[in-house]
Amino acid sequence: MSQPPVQQPDLILRRAHAGDEAFLLELRRATMTEHLVRAGEPTDEATHRARLLDRYDAAQVICVDGAPAGLLKAFRDNAGWFVEQLQIAPAFQRRGIGEQVLRTILRAAAAESVPVALHVFKDNPAKRLYDRLGFEIVGADDRQFHMRVAMRAPADTEAERMSDKD
Repeated sequence: MSQPPVQQPDLILRRAHAGDEAFLLELRRATMTEHLVRAGEPTDEATHRARLLDRYDAAQVICVDGAPAGLLKAFRDNAGWFVEQLQIAPAFQRRGIGEQVLRTILRAAAAESVPVALHVFKDNPAKRLYDRLGFEIVGADDRQFHMRVAMRAPADTEAERMSDKD
């Protein structure tokens, strides 16, 4: 007997506003505290709030079926795209939401032929997702891996494949 098709959740990204701060602060505590403790980083309220508000202009709330489910902070600069923060609420984890969100950034980067970079705590299970999406470690410090994936426009890739056949 065949299984019914798995339906992807309705996922949208919307700009974060001041009214989202309480949700985003709780999200940060729920998703980051254990990693910060292991890394010896502060976990007090002021530090969480400061990190939340850093680059708040780039913050987007990830909504799944209309409900807030996570945070994406990503921005484009001269070097390419940088994913500053990606946090998915525990109740929404392991559903492919983080991957869907990252793929939107990867598509934008591919369209512009620019890389995508991020940092991840060494013990964060999210690293497996980044590995699967083609990110490679390009540096590290005592707490984090610095990862990057070089993106090329699909037309460039196709042209290269065609020229390889000559």
